[in-house]
Amino acid sequence: MKQKDLVAHIDREAVEAAIAKAEAASSAEIRVHLEPSAHGREVQRLAERTFERLGMTRTALRNGVLIFLAAKEQQFAVIGDRGIHEKVGTAFWEAVAAHMVEHFRKGEMTEGLIDAVREVGERLAQHFPHAGGEDRDELSNQISVGSPPPPSS
Repeated sequence: MKQKDLVAHIDREAVEAAIAKAEAASSAEIRVHLEPSAHGREVQRLAERTFERLGMTRTALRNGVLIFLAAKEQQFAVIGDRGIHEKVGTAFWEAVAAHMVEHFRKGEMTEGLIDAVREVGERLAQHFPHAGGEDRDELSNQISVGSPPPPSS
């Protein structure tokens, strides 16, 4: 699937609203990133690099979560910073990914992302409840979209 096709199948406003809602109950940060292609790289490693590039390792409590999709490969990764990973463990990320796959197989891209954001948000709220007036939105809730590499000469 091409990036533009993937973007066309996602209701960005609905996903971004789900992120805002999930973050309203937690002090954590959730991001969704769409990449046109992994360009032969392992999606998990590319997601980890994107996590850092988006500044997600700089949250105060190290409790950011990234949902990363590589359009061409039709692969994705869900990763959390060390603060949240220490609380939920690998099994949680695998369960979130499994629920996303169920939706994606049915062509329900938006629903899969919203469900993942909701599920992650609920768990984040348990371990990192919203801190009231002290809490601020550290990262954008907008879906970020990567750009393809320059053409090779």
